[in-house]
Amino acid sequence: MCKFHQIIYNPRLNLFHNLHYIPEIKACYLKYAKYLHDDYANEDFYTYLEETSPCIWAITDYHNQFMGFVSLDNFTGSKTQNYSAEVLTCFEKKAWGNFTRYSAKFFFKKCFDEFGFYKIKALIYPDNHRISTLLKFAGFQYETTLPKETVRLGKLQDIDQYSIYRTYYYKEVNNGY
Repeated sequence: MCKFHQIIYNPRLNLFHNLHYIPEIKACYLKYAKYLHDDYANEDFYTYLEETSPCIWAITDYHNQFMGFVSLDNFTGSKTQNYSAEVLTCFEKKAWGNFTRYSAKFFFKKCFDEFGFYKIKALIYPDNHRISTLLKFAGFQYETTLPKETVRLGKLQDIDQYSIYRTYYYKEVNNGY
């Protein structure tokens, strides 16, 4: 139902792998930027790509129609063991519903399998009900509200934190967590 295409930036060559998805990711990013970042965020899209590469993926359906993107950043852990990361995702309106729910579950299981995370968290604005519903469907649990955590559109803004733990997919974890 969905495919993930990794966007990789090579700074030495100033070259992106899967370059053909960048215009679609940029359009989606700019369309929903008010839900993605606060007033302190670097608004340069290409800087965002460079900073998140290689942990950014274009999401397509099986007909290779662009549906959105997802990225991971703010990693914690060591060189040998990832502990956690923060997810940022953005979907085109045509993907809202069953497609987003399916791709979210698929992506987070992929993250636990491939990266070995113990926890993935999402920080969202409390008024972003569509994403909070998607996160809950994917297995995330509301953890806390960070009051007046940032400034958005010139006003103090709360941030809700949701998290999903490896134990959601794997009942027994033998890696020491």
